[in-house]
Amino acid sequence: MALTTPIFLSAQTASALEELLDSHTLSMHQAAWLVLEAANIPLMHEVNTDAFGYAVSQRWLPVNARPGDPIRLDQSSLLMMRAFGIKGGMFYRLIGSPRYAYRELTYLNVIQGRADPAMAVSGELLLFMVGRILSEFVDELSYMGTELLTHEEVAEEIRTELEAIEVSNVTVEVVEEGIMLSISDIQFEADSAILMSSELEKLREIARILLAVRVRSLQIAGHTAMAGTPEERLQTSLERALAVKDFLVSLGVLGEGAISVIGYGAERPISDNDTPRGMSINRRVEIIILERD
Repeated sequence: MALTTPIFLSAQTASALEELLDSHTLSMHQAAWLVLEAANIPLMHEVNTDAFGYAVSQRWLPVNARPGDPIRLDQSSLLMMRAFGIKGGMFYRLIGSPRYAYRELTYLNVIQGRADPAMAVSGELLLFMVGRILSEFVDELSYMGTELLTHEEVAEEIRTELEAIEVSNVTVEVVEEGIMLSISDIQFEADSAILMSSELEKLREIARILLAVRVRSLQIAGHTAMAGTPEERLQTSLERALAVKDFLVSLGVLGEGAISVIGYGAERPISDNDTPRGMSINRRVEIIILERD
């Protein structure tokens, strides 16, 4: 990777820059100095703990970090996102963790190719990423996230998040009522509305997404395959929708009154009921985002 001395660094920092470029593993205080210097945050123009202390005080670096600790790629991602005021997407704005900062910069191609977020960062790599931000993105990114996202944009962000965290059997689409997350083949204990532990974990991830989206009201609809009588199917679908509602309420997504439930039984199939696969698709719970902030 060929690099030249970037124009944002003054002549007084040339020797410090050379030292950083020769470093295969940057320390926290070295990374803080370079990033804060590039972001034009007024500090002493020397590689010392001033920049590090400021970054820790702002929670741009871990509060328990030490100046000499090696900085990881995800940690340096958060440092750059914060120092340059890059707002990022909804999940980064809500959680603001190194994990999400790393994903934002990967999406923007500041971090190029496949990389381990826990890897050590060299001086050359950090300088390259900072240069990318300054030369390609900083004017544009300073305004990211200020506009109200459309349903289509929110749905796409949710799809991207579900894929990234490897949540299966959940589809997302924009419908007339809002944004629908459809959980197919949802598993309950036999002949009951008690959710299996695997589904509870999936719903925890979905709850985190709903919190990020800042939902104001939801509708939860239950659907079954063809087992049982029509009355039994309606009752089962309603009870299972209620079970999902109760779990989301317990996680603090919304209060009881902001989530409505309905059971459709087998009245609205989206696949055939003649095969196990078709039945598993029809056996679903739909979470519809009706309103959001």
